[in-house]
Amino acid sequence: MYNKILLAADGSDHSIRAAENAILIANSSHTKIEVVYVVDHNKVKSDVLENWNSPDIGDKRRFRLRDIEKIVKNSGVVYEITFLHGEPGPTIVNYANKNQFDLVIIGSRGLNALQEFVLGSVSHKVAKRANCPVLIVK
Repeated sequence: MYNKILLAADGSDHSIRAAENAILIANSSHTKIEVVYVVDHNKVKSDVLENWNSPDIGDKRRFRLRDIEKIVKNSGVVYEITFLHGEPGPTIVNYANKNQFDLVIIGSRGLNALQEFVLGSVSHKVAKRANCPVLIVK
């Protein structure tokens, strides 16, 4: 049914549960999963300042995905990991729409009511604007 699944991940507990759901779907239909991690421009400056003398800043980002990569790798599904740069919501939507994914799977995020009202969650933005079905995992 699905040939390509985009799994938006940030290493949080919600994204780990999203990975588990992606694997269930992929195993039942021999699907490729692309794990996408978006490096948020708002956080890049603090990452660089915090690690100004460290050549392994990319390793720290990869480290955030270690649990997800381990789960996906152990499942035996075909996968790849892609790092993108930008504001997470629009970047995920653009990538999903340009690369014709069949399904986007993303973890929900526990914003409080005021933050969600003012800012909107990444998962909500993706669900509203992606051209394919979106599964939001709690």
